[in-house]
Amino acid sequence: MIKTRAIINVLFALLIFLGVSLLLPAFTAWFYGGPDFFDFLKTSIGCIVFGGIGFALSRMNYELRPKEGFVIVTFGWLLFAGIGAIPYVTSGVIPVYTDAFFETMSGFTTTGATILTEIESLPKGILFWRSFTHWLGGMGIILLSLAILPLLGVGGMQLFKAEVPGPSPDKLSPRIKETAKMLWGVYFILTFIETALLWWAGMTFFDAICHAFGTLATGGFSTKNASIGHYNSPVIDYIVIMFMIFAGTNFALHYRALQGKILCYWKDPEIRVYLGIVVFATVVIGVAVWVHTEYGWFDNLRFTLFQVVSILTTTGYGTADYELWGVTAQLLLFILMFVGGCAGSTAGGMKVIRPMVLYKFSRAEVLRLIHPQAVIPVRLGNMVIPREIIATITGFFLFYMGLFVFGILFMSTLGLDLATALGSVVATIGNIGPGIGEVGPTDNFAHIPAAGKWCLSFLMLAGRLEIFTVIILFSRSFWRR
Repeated sequence: MIKTRAIINVLFALLIFLGVSLLLPAFTAWFYGGPDFFDFLKTSIGCIVFGGIGFALSRMNYELRPKEGFVIVTFGWLLFAGIGAIPYVTSGVIPVYTDAFFETMSGFTTTGATILTEIESLPKGILFWRSFTHWLGGMGIILLSLAILPLLGVGGMQLFKAEVPGPSPDKLSPRIKETAKMLWGVYFILTFIETALLWWAGMTFFDAICHAFGTLATGGFSTKNASIGHYNSPVIDYIVIMFMIFAGTNFALHYRALQGKILCYWKDPEIRVYLGIVVFATVVIGVAVWVHTEYGWFDNLRFTLFQVVSILTTTGYGTADYELWGVTAQLLLFILMFVGGCAGSTAGGMKVIRPMVLYKFSRAEVLRLIHPQAVIPVRLGNMVIPREIIATITGFFLFYMGLFVFGILFMSTLGLDLATALGSVVATIGNIGPGIGEVGPTDNFAHIPAAGKWCLSFLMLAGRLEIFTVIILFSRSFWRR
C-alpha cells in the first residue's frame, strides 16, 4: 500500500527547499532594483510558511520504498514547476499560467524551450530565475535534496534510484547522502570555473553565471535574444563547447578524475563513442555547411562544432541558424537529438549507452543466427551486459519511440505542420529546446496552442525522468496493495 502521508511529508519538505531557492532570485531582483522583487519574496515566504506547517503536521517515522520514490520524484517535479511559475504570472512577465508553467517546466527539466520573445528586456530577477531553474534541475532537484532530507529523518535511496539518469545509478559511496554531496560538489566546481572563464572572456558577471547555469545543466536558457551568438566571440564559443562536453559526460567520472584517476575517461567505452560521435558529426556537417554557406574554415569549424555539441548534449544554445545549412546537416542534427549525452550526465535524450547496447545486442543476434550453437555475450568494455538490462533498455527505447509517435499525432491534430510537430516533440522529449520547423533555432514555442503546451510539458517531464518513472504511475498494478 502506498504510504500517502509519507509522500505528502516529503513534498512539503521539498516545498520548503523551493521557498529557500526563491530567495536567490529575490535577492537578485532587489540588488538590481527590479520590479519583480516582491513577486519572488512573497512566493518564497508562502512556500516556506506553508511547507513548514504542512511538514510539521504530516511528520511521521517511515522508510521510503521504491513506490513512494517514483511518486515523490514525479510529483516533486510537478510541484516545482507549478509553484515556480507563480512569479512569472504575478510579475506580469508571462500573464497566462499555461505559458508560465511551460516556461518553468522547460527550465527545471533543462529543456530550454521558451515562449518568450524579448528576453533582454526582462527584469534581472526573472532572467536569473530562468537560468537557476536549469541549474537546480540539471543534476536533479531530488538528488540535491538528498543531502538535506536525511537531516529531517527522510530516507533517500529510493529517490536516488528514481532520479539519477542512465540505465543504473553509479554510486560513488555506500551512503546516498555522501554520493549526493560528491556529485553536487563536482557540479558546483565546474559551474564556478565556467563562470570565471566566461567573465574573463567578456561577459558581465550576471550573464556569465546565468550561462554557466545553462551550460552545466545542459539547459539552454540565455539572457540574450540571440543566445551565445549575441557575443560573436570565438573564445566564449569554445569555453561553452568545452563545458557542454563536460556536462554531457558522466559526473561520476569527473569525480574520479578530480581524485587523480584521469585515465578513467579513456577507459570508459561510452565516453569514447560519445566523443567519436562529436568528431564524426562535426566533419560530416562541416562539409555540408561549407557547401551551403560562405563561412571561412575557422568559422565553419566553430559554428559546426558548437551546434553539434549543443544538440548532442541537449543544451540547445545557438550561434547560427542550422536550418540554413541544408538537408544533410539538418537530418544529422535531428538524429543527434535522439542520442543525447552519457548516462549519469545532466544531458537529455536516450543517452549514448542505450544505442550502444542495442547495437551490440542486434549484432550478437545476427551472429547467433549464423552460429546457432555459439554463446555470444553482449559486452560493454570488459563487462558482460545481463539479459535483464538489455530487456530494460529495449523497453525504454520502445516507450521512448511510442511517446514520440503519440506526441507527433497529438500535435498534428492541433494544426501544426509535420516539420513543426516533429521538431516540437523531439525537442521536448529529448530536453533539447530548439527543434525544426516553426520551433527552430531562431523561433520559439509561443504560437503553440495551449493544449499543445501541456502535452509538450508532459513530454519534457517524461523525458527528464527517463520515461519509466512517469509511465509507471499510469499502471493499475502500481496503485494496488
